[in-house]
Amino acid sequence: MRYMLIVKATKQSEAGVKPNRQLMDEMASFNESLTEAGVLLAAEGLQPSSSGLRITYSEYGEKPNVVVGPFAEVKGIIAGYTLIDVKSEEEAIAFAMRMPNPAYGGEGEIELRLLLEDTNLLQGSRMMALEADLRDQIDILNKS
Repeated sequence: MRYMLIVKATKQSEAGVKPNRQLMDEMASFNESLTEAGVLLAAEGLQPSSSGLRITYSEYGEKPNVVVGPFAEVKGIIAGYTLIDVKSEEEAIAFAMRMPNPAYGGEGEIELRLLLEDTNLLQGSRMMALEADLRDQIDILNKS
């Protein structure tokens, strides 16, 4: 079971303030313990939202709207993530509870989410692409 530990942004991370040495050491130790347990798949920090953009969709078929960061509301912005592969939700929670507070001693937040394991999603998109190609070929044949 793959879980993502989503580190929520803070005013400091959005301002581009780098974590202090103590937090960096604690995160390195935490990631090392995940590696030793054989559960770590990935761990990355993200640049502040000022280096990103947000694409929003209104109704189906309408052109998406692009908003360049930074975004006014810090709540909901992701500052980093850790991806783990564990045997149970209980194990995922136990590892998440050991993650250091990412907010430099302030009020930090980590969200734990189970990844979709439906391999049909990838197969489905491939099948949809093949089906679209076949429809295009049929249209060409019908027009000739």
